[in-house]
Amino acid sequence: MLRFTALLRLALTFALSLALAGLFAIAITTAGTAQAREAYYGDSISSVSLAELPPEARHTLKLIQRGGPFPYPHKDGSTFGNFEKRLPRQTRGYYREYTVPTPGSRDRGARRLVAGSGRSGDVATSGEYYYTDDHYRSFRRIRQP
Repeated sequence: MLRFTALLRLALTFALSLALAGLFAIAITTAGTAQAREAYYGDSISSVSLAELPPEARHTLKLIQRGGPFPYPHKDGSTFGNFEKRLPRQTRGYYREYTVPTPGSRDRGARRLVAGSGRSGDVATSGEYYYTDDHYRSFRRIRQP
C-alpha cells in the first residue's frame, strides 16, 4: 500500500508539472503573438515613386486629390478597415479606398489606392497614399515629389 501511495504522489506531481509547463508555454506564446501582431501593422511597407505607378493609378490619385468624380461612386471613398493589418494602425475611418481600373478586367480588379486622412483629416491633401496591385496582400507607400 505504501508503494502505491508513493507512485500516486509521483504521478500527481508529474501531471501538475506538465500542466504548469503547458500554462507557461501558452503565456509565452500569447506574449509573442501580441508582439508579432504589433510588428505586423505596417512594419515593412516599401515605397514606390509616382512615376513608377501605372497610368491608371496616377489618374486615380489625381481624382482623389480633386475630390472625384470616381468610376465606382458607391465603392470609391468607402472606409478601408485595414483588416489585413498591412498598413500602420489607425482609428476606424482613417483610411479610404479607391479603385484603380485594370485594363481588360470585367470587374473592379485587384488594384486599389488607399488614402490616409493624415493630420489634415482630408484624404485629398494628406499626402498619405498607398498602392496595392494584389487586393490588399501587400502595399507600397507612394512617394510624391
